Order: sequence, then C-alpha cells, then structure tokens
Amino acid sequence: MQDILSKTDLRAAVLDRRAAMPPEARSEAGRSIRDALLSLPEVEMAGTVAAYVSVGAEPDTRGLLFALWKRGTYVILPRLLPDGDLDWASYEGPDSLVPGPRGCLEPSEPPRGVGAVASADVVLVPALAADRTGLRLGRGGGSYDRALARVGPAILTVALLYDGEIVPALRSEPHDRAVRAAVTPSEGLVRLG
Repeated sequence: MQDILSKTDLRAAVLDRRAAMPPEARSEAGRSIRDALLSLPEVEMAGTVAAYVSVGAEPDTRGLLFALWKRGTYVILPRLLPDGDLDWASYEGPDSLVPGPRGCLEPSEPPRGVGAVASADVVLVPALAADRTGLRLGRGGGSYDRALARVGPAILTVALLYDGEIVPALRSEPHDRAVRAAVTPSEGLVRLG
C-alpha cells in the first residue's frame, strides 16, 4: 500500500490536472457525463435526484440539472451548513440558485433538512477520484460522507469524474462512505464495490 498517494497529495494532483484542462474539454466531458446519466434507467425512473451545482473545474452539472428539472424530475441540491453538514432544498431552475458559502451556488428554496437526501432515488456526488471498491476522494470536509451515511443501501450513489480519475486504490478512514458507481466521459457508468 506504500504506492497509494496520501489524500492530500492526490487531491493536489487531481486539482492541478483539472485546472490545466482546456475549457472546451471540460464542457465536452460535462455533456458526455450528462448524456450518460440521463440515459440510465435508474435516473430515467427516479422521482427524486439529489445532485449538486459544480464549482470550478469539476465536471459541469448545470446542463444535467436543467435537463432533469425540465423532464419533471424533482431535484434537490445541498446547502452547506455552518457545521459542514448538508441541508437540502429544491432546484427550481437556474434562476433559483444563489451564492452560498465557499463559492458554491445553492438553491434559494426553503431547506428540507439534512435527512432529505434519504428520500432520493439517485444521489450524485462530487469527487476528485474513486477507486474500484467505491471509496471516493472528496475535498476533505466530510460533508458528503455525512450525507451518504443517511442514504439506504439500495440507492444508486454516483461520483461524477473525468477520465483517469478512477484509481486502483485510495486510502480509507473510518468515516469514509463509498459510492456504488462512477460516471466518466469515456466509460459512462462504472459499477464499483
């Protein structure tokens, strides 16, 4: 296991690689991820999808959010609480987003509580990397580990990644929560675990 990078080193490497991607490559990747997700039976049949608004060089989710909302899927998005946990509120189109903490956009609708994520049929999760067992590397705040702890074992949880971000192995800590799949631009849905 000595060849596994520390989480800090891997985070820095992924963030550097993402920052170096040309904007058109990021846009194309976001479209590919959107199309792969929209064609998944679990997403097509979902009444509620918990998602997030991408920030910085993350795979773009804005087109995905709009497409889900336009086809009648109930979309909930996180609102970061002062203690780092995530509350959830309804996405009501692009105009319903307002600036939140840490440069994130969040819904302006009334909060539904930290437990609202448990009612989602599919949960889309930001990540910097994931391994084949489903461990994911986030930004280090633990917000999504807390949210994923509230999600039942039968719910599809999906990390949105660029190509090359599914890695052989990640270091794990007791609080880490795995995802069940990842979506990349080239591979589409990859089942993990």
